[in-house]
Amino acid sequence: MIILVTGAAGPAGRAVVRRFTDKGHTVIGVDRSGAEGTLPVDLLDAEAVRRLAADVQAEHGRLDGVVHLVGGWRGSKTFAETRLEDWDLLHDLLVRTLQHVTLAFEPLLRASGRGRFAIVSALAAERPTQGNAAYGAAKAAAEAWTLAFADALEGSGSTANVLVVKALVNQAMREAAPERTFPGFTDVDDLAEAIDGLWDTDRNGERIVLAP
Repeated sequence: MIILVTGAAGPAGRAVVRRFTDKGHTVIGVDRSGAEGTLPVDLLDAEAVRRLAADVQAEHGRLDGVVHLVGGWRGSKTFAETRLEDWDLLHDLLVRTLQHVTLAFEPLLRASGRGRFAIVSALAAERPTQGNAAYGAAKAAAEAWTLAFADALEGSGSTANVLVVKALVNQAMREAAPERTFPGFTDVDDLAEAIDGLWDTDRNGERIVLAP
């Protein structure tokens, strides 16, 4: 398969890239930083994302999946201390990049006949705390956009789903805080396995909860 992974230089992105490359698939890693050998594309630049989609079409002729892992977090101790600048940042990271990617890659995913699109959301979208107002709202908006994308793909054989976690954990985090147990967190390798499993199901437009 040909799989595009955005946010590919982060811990979750590296886990997903590793999962698919280990199985022999071709992975196109995209990250604004250009780290880890990724393509340095700014997903806030709609024209750059459209060029990326055209390049994928020209080079590979098809696309079997997009895993959108661009993320970030900002929060506060109380609702009153919420900074709207944090909302602006999270809107760009969690919503605007998603909009650009889905709009640019819908034709390729639809044409695939069995394409898969996935984002990772958080329990905060459904049960936001006062300090997570901006983050929870941005995640909820990203979920709504993805579910609308799923509706657009209905009947094409391709799907879009939301994987929901409490939070993610990786080996570096465990090594940095060996005393912590990270209860309820989802390991990035388990996330990668769940994403891989989307090709084994026809579920579309669902919130698939991985967190306990």
